[in-house]
Amino acid sequence: MRYIFITGGVVSSLGKGILAASLAKLLQARGYRVTLQKFDPYLNVDPGTLNPYEHGEVFVTHDGAETDMDLGHYERFLGIQTTRHHNVTTGKIYQTIIERERAGEYLGKTVQVIPHVTDEIKRRFTLLSQNEPYDIILTELGGTVGDIESLPYIEAARQLHYELGPLRVLFIHLTLIVYLESTQELKTKPTQHSVRELQRAGVQPDILVCRTPRPFSKEMRSKIALLTNVPKNAVIQALDVPTIYEVPFQLRKEKLDEVVLRRFRLPSRGEPDLERWQIFLHGLRHPKRKVPIALVGKYVELHDAYKSIHEALIHAAGWQGYEIDIRWVHSTEITAENVERKLQGVQGILVAPGFGERGIPGKIATVRHARERQIPFLGICLGMQMAVVEFARHVLGWADAHSTEIAPDTPYPVIDLMPEQRAISTKGGTMRLGAYPCAIKEGTLAWRIYQKSLIYERHRHRYELNNAYRAALEAAGLQVTGYYPDKDLAEIIELPAHPFFIGVQFHPEFQSRVEEPHPLFLAFVEASAKG
Repeated sequence: MRYIFITGGVVSSLGKGILAASLAKLLQARGYRVTLQKFDPYLNVDPGTLNPYEHGEVFVTHDGAETDMDLGHYERFLGIQTTRHHNVTTGKIYQTIIERERAGEYLGKTVQVIPHVTDEIKRRFTLLSQNEPYDIILTELGGTVGDIESLPYIEAARQLHYELGPLRVLFIHLTLIVYLESTQELKTKPTQHSVRELQRAGVQPDILVCRTPRPFSKEMRSKIALLTNVPKNAVIQALDVPTIYEVPFQLRKEKLDEVVLRRFRLPSRGEPDLERWQIFLHGLRHPKRKVPIALVGKYVELHDAYKSIHEALIHAAGWQGYEIDIRWVHSTEITAENVERKLQGVQGILVAPGFGERGIPGKIATVRHARERQIPFLGICLGMQMAVVEFARHVLGWADAHSTEIAPDTPYPVIDLMPEQRAISTKGGTMRLGAYPCAIKEGTLAWRIYQKSLIYERHRHRYELNNAYRAALEAAGLQVTGYYPDKDLAEIIELPAHPFFIGVQFHPEFQSRVEEPHPLFLAFVEASAKG
């Protein structure tokens, strides 16, 4: 088992997750068994209670963990399923240590950062290797070098390198080469300082990946190598590219995967097989035409809040040869009076998931616009629930119909709290989470999309369609075409009289892959392209 640790320096948001996923893809494409994990330095146990503006999207794994959005990149690039063990936070580390201390497992010793915290981190570093025979595990360390929160992780990685040796542990440092517009120069000083900060913590990077907006010269590469003590062939240029899906090819051109394999003394096993990836990229680079789709949500200022939805649309578009023109529309700005203008010219409408009452009237107005104007519509989670509310109000005539999440005293609670959620008061990790089965009725739009009678999709919600109103809704034309068999809960709703109108209680975006786009997004994009 080999371990690769990926650290970041200079500034945050340089793309450690994309770097990790791209390198892992190259190694996987050479036939190696690879996985990735993310260690986050914040004290939250998981990101489930964090505001999307703070953290971006919360990615839900198949086994029901609320995790960092980088796990979405891992799954999309490698086509794997991550688990709750693939994302570790400082909150989880300290929670485990405190529980052990309270149980007397430390035999009266003083509990300290070294060795107790670092030992627990090292245990978590190697946990995945105990269950699967991986060849290489890539570990992304969140934050940047120099952050006080990251120090225990760097120290634990240093210790693991000391214990296992340089043939089993490798450090990659991602840094930024700064470009000054005023002098039109690339500057390496921030990179030098970043590496020295890492060296002060006892870690010498084996490979330096330099994010840069402009190509740098051989002389600059030699200068960086000399001043950071990194071999020249291990100073990797990471140029900005139009799409994240070109990064594996950019890193392959720089021979990053070869440098890693030589460092570990592993055979190259020939060229990486990226044929399907290239087909997908060709579709992205040479689209037949542009398809404008409105993504209506309440966090659209931060596109990362809907990262998996955005990428799922791109996956579908790439394989179908379209360019998706996503119109980011804030639901708080939509009213019944301006919805026509706000959504003018779009060929498809996606109402995004979310929580809370802000922006709800705009989502309802959007659904009505899509339904009445016969525009292809996809509602996800809260988007599906608002489709039910809109139908109850404007077709059945129940003007005060609503979700009890928004209006607890509504006389028509067509969306209501799930029974098993009623006794729950804590927030973190207590929703309906993870993959559940969904039975699909034959002859429906969902059946035509999935071509299966039973699917498994991931959930993250507390509220559901209230079965007390299901018969009335179906009699008026809104059909429940997918349901959770064990409890007969509505999972998919459709309007058969509409060209393409579907809402799902689950989150299909979490299972879309670069090489295997999700069928629901394929169908939605194709319907929008025809609109």
